[in-house]
Amino acid sequence: MFENFITHASSIFAATNVAVAQAAGTPGIPWWVWPLALLFTTFLIGIVAALAGVGGSVLYVPIVSSFFPFHMDFIRGSGLFVALACSLSAAPKLLKSNYASLRLVIPLALLASASSIGGALIGLSLPQNILKILLGALITSIAILFIFSKNSEIPKIDRPDALARFLNIGGAYFESSTGKDVNWSVWRLPQALVLFSGIGVIAGMFGIGAGWANVPVLNLLMGAPLKIAVGTSMSLLAITDTSAAWIYLNQGAVLPIVTVPSVLGIMVGSRIGVRLLRTAKPKSIRYIVILMLLLAGVKSLLDGLGVKL
Repeated sequence: MFENFITHASSIFAATNVAVAQAAGTPGIPWWVWPLALLFTTFLIGIVAALAGVGGSVLYVPIVSSFFPFHMDFIRGSGLFVALACSLSAAPKLLKSNYASLRLVIPLALLASASSIGGALIGLSLPQNILKILLGALITSIAILFIFSKNSEIPKIDRPDALARFLNIGGAYFESSTGKDVNWSVWRLPQALVLFSGIGVIAGMFGIGAGWANVPVLNLLMGAPLKIAVGTSMSLLAITDTSAAWIYLNQGAVLPIVTVPSVLGIMVGSRIGVRLLRTAKPKSIRYIVILMLLLAGVKSLLDGLGVKL
């Protein structure tokens, strides 16, 4: 029996080695090199993402797709689980602290999650070079957005729109810096619903989550306070990314030996990043993130176009 167990285990490891080698396109390299490299890389990404206040997947997908030889489908599938792990760990606490509102999350999530399924199906049907070109253009645009975007801590709105009043979207949270409760509401909800449909398609297509787009729309367009925008965005990701992740999982585009070290690395790195947040200089970290996005975006764009550096 013990010999049968050893034989069975050896066959599993051999199959795993072949699967990872084929997925990476590097049959001469041992299978365990790539999980270790991913663990270390995502650990660093987690630190930087936590310090900069961006979702880990927005860095994970362009960096791993640009510098690791895995197929884009495996990377995008893992990217959704990376974003999902971060959001699921944070969402309950945010809701409990009134930094997120289910009344605001649900209508946005319904459209974003439905459109993310369509985005995932589109992404799985496109050729890899087209995806790299589109991803490179998107990531470069996100880097430019980070350069020019400005967040308002507590925006002032004239009056909630009719749909927001009908759904009774609003609330209050305690602002520790002032020691006072902040009452808030939103407006321009119909326009936001249209934008979130597009955001869902992009999130599903590229597996990068959507925190980079959720927060500006919630904060700058809808007038939600920045803390509410961040908290609601994290809660949205828990729903939106789940819908798209199932498509990748069902299509066999989620390879555990890629996804597991990625999720572990991001979670451990983000915990350390949160601890370093007190002493880190936000501007310096912001510049690092912008530089990383620009490098990964340009490289992905050049790879898609067949340009070798």
